Amino acid sequence: MKQIKIPAAFIRGGTSNAIVFHERDLPEDRAAWDAVFLAAMGSPDPNGRQLNGMGGGISSLSKVCVVGPPSHDDADIDYTFAQISVRDAQVDYSANCGNMSSAMGPFAVDESLVEARGDAALVRIHNTNTGKIIHAKFALDDGQADRGATWAVGLVLNRCEGTGRGCRADCV
Repeated sequence: MKQIKIPAAFIRGGTSNAIVFHERDLPEDRAAWDAVFLAAMGSPDPNGRQLNGMGGGISSLSKVCVVGPPSHDDADIDYTFAQISVRDAQVDYSANCGNMSSAMGPFAVDESLVEARGDAALVRIHNTNTGKIIHAKFALDDGQADRGATWAVGLVLNRCEGTGRGCRADCV
């Protein structure tokens, strides 16, 4: 199989991890996304370990997020969530992940998709899976999401061991 390079980020949101892609970097044909996501995660893996990818062998560590320009006037970004099966070649777009939803606002600010000033930000996120708008509210430090002392794994939420600053995500 030919290898291709696609820029991505590996981000923690609460008790979950996900590979986050910019929509602009993925194939225009969304039918081709599944193969990209499965390969990135190392699925399917009949042994359930996902050693050939970045998945962690359990559902909370086998997620993909895609962020793109908003398709709704009341949103700053569009966000698509994909749950990747560990053992099977299946990608599920029918649900959402609250933990990863809360990480998309800070990602959008840090990637300069949304301009933020002051000491706090509000990013309006259109979840394409559910059609819902999510408001992510979080602290800023010099125009970037304030992660406290935690940088190694990206955004984290309060009350998780080894965390930084929190992010409140409200479905409106």
